[in-house]
Amino acid sequence: MRIAKSFATSLVALVAFTAAATPARAQSPSSQAPAVPSDQTPSFVQLFTGTVRDFKKLPTLDNLGWLAAGGVLSLATHEADARSTRLLADNDGLREPFKAGAFLGGTPFEFGAAFAAYSAGRAFKQDRLALVGADLVRAELMAEALAIGVKQAARRDRPSGSGFSFPSGHTTASFAAATVLQRHFGWKLGIPSYALASYVGASRIQNRRHYLSDVTFGAALGVIAGRTATLGRQRAFTISPVVSPDTTGVLVRWIRP
Repeated sequence: MRIAKSFATSLVALVAFTAAATPARAQSPSSQAPAVPSDQTPSFVQLFTGTVRDFKKLPTLDNLGWLAAGGVLSLATHEADARSTRLLADNDGLREPFKAGAFLGGTPFEFGAAFAAYSAGRAFKQDRLALVGADLVRAELMAEALAIGVKQAARRDRPSGSGFSFPSGHTTASFAAATVLQRHFGWKLGIPSYALASYVGASRIQNRRHYLSDVTFGAALGVIAGRTATLGRQRAFTISPVVSPDTTGVLVRWIRP
């Protein structure tokens, strides 16, 4: 009961924050323009000032839909938390295959790869690479902040009994990066990127660091961070929650460029 209450409190707080400013944002499309023009390489300082502006762009109907969908999926999978933990964590044969997930979704790797892409783009005058790296840095900064904020609000214990579990920070960071790559390069890179992010999420369940519901909500937060950092890019799909007496899930609608 305490877990459900803390989850509901953190979810309501996020929804309230996102919904509060949504009407004004929706009426002013220019307010959602990227902080840095798409053909301009941001400076190092602009990586951080741009992140501040990204948080101002966070309240949108699109993000509200993702937040609601993440909440619906997390609540729907909450009943399967214990079962999914037993399935993955109690299987010793999965320990080695999932071992790399802790590294790939960790803050040092995610930020290191983002800053490396940005730095390489600047050093070799590859503006596209620098822009992708800049979007990755900003998405990771937002993902980290969102994950920590919800953790402090929910304060759910990990399956291992130490630290805060909800949501999965590794999953949030991985899905943020995958979303940025998908927005820049389309589904040819987006599909493997989301597959890798899903692997990271599964690895967190396998090593008893998170529950399934932590991972599903973390994935939604990551998508929100990635889409906010790349506002102005071509959208590939929209998502909205579906709740009825017989069905709980999400509706994904594909949009052709």
